[in-house]
Amino acid sequence: MRQIVKWAAAAIAAACISAALPFAVGRADDAAPASPIFGVKIPDGYRDWKLIAVGEETGLDELRSVLGNRAAVKAYQDGAARFPDGTVLVKLAWKRKPVEGLNGAFITGPATTVQVMVKDSAKYASTGGWGFGRFIDGKPVDAAQHETCFACHEAHASDHDFVFTHYAH
Repeated sequence: MRQIVKWAAAAIAAACISAALPFAVGRADDAAPASPIFGVKIPDGYRDWKLIAVGEETGLDELRSVLGNRAAVKAYQDGAARFPDGTVLVKLAWKRKPVEGLNGAFITGPATTVQVMVKDSAKYASTGGWGFGRFIDGKPVDAAQHETCFACHEAHASDHDFVFTHYAH
C-alpha cells in the first residue's frame, strides 16, 4: 500500500510540474528564435501579464504598452530601486491609427515590434544585469540593432535600473 501511495504522489507531482512549466517566469518555447548577443526570447504567455504603463513614441508614430511578469509587478508595487533577477518586461508597439472624426484620437494600428528585457545579474553583468530582445513579426532583429540597446538605456535610464518605464498608478 505504501508503494502505491508513493507512486501516486510521484505521478501527481510530475503532473503539477508539467502543468506549471508553461507559466514559469520568462520561459519561452525552446524552438522560438532568440535575439543575437543576448539569447533573449519572447516569453510564453506574456499577453496575460499585467500592464505596467503605456506610452507614445511620436518620432516613430507609435503607441506602446509595457507588460511585466510577477517579479516586475511586485518590484514596481514595492517601489524597489532595483529589479530582482527574474524580472521580465515586454514592450508591445503599434503604429498609431487615427480615429476618423475624432481629431487627435488614436487606436492601435499594425504591430511594429515586441521588445523584451530580462534581468539576470550574472548572465548580463556587462549590460547592467539586463538582456535585450527586439522582434519584428516574431523574429529577432540583427545584432547591430541589439548592440544599441544597453547604450540607450544606460544614457537615459541609469537612475531607474536602466528601465525607462515607470509604473502607471
